[in-house]
Amino acid sequence: MRKGEWASAPCHGLMGAFHLRGPCSFDLVIISTGPDPIEYENEGKLWEHVSVSLKHRTPNWTEMCWVKDLFWSEDELVVQFHPPRSDYVNHHPYCLHLWRPLDGHIRTPPSIFVGPRQAIKQPA
Repeated sequence: MRKGEWASAPCHGLMGAFHLRGPCSFDLVIISTGPDPIEYENEGKLWEHVSVSLKHRTPNWTEMCWVKDLFWSEDELVVQFHPPRSDYVNHHPYCLHLWRPLDGHIRTPPSIFVGPRQAIKQPA
């Protein structure tokens, strides 16, 4: 976006506000922030953050994966949080967020909890 409240300039790189046609042929509004020199309350970590929204529905898995791959490499771990309801902040009814701490450390459960690792043919 080059004009308005969320305007960003080419010198900002991947940080700013964007309107992009997503992989499911719907317009996505994407806002990316970080790294920021402010250390937030969450363990003093610095975060990279991307929000993704659509006008009339929440982004789906395919769209969120597509956005993740735009902003991070395929070998980087990025998360979506489901915070306690008392910590909810909702400025848009159809928005989801992706997060990555700059120190790169996110604990993950064993993959076997999801299922065995085997080659599964993905739908085209």
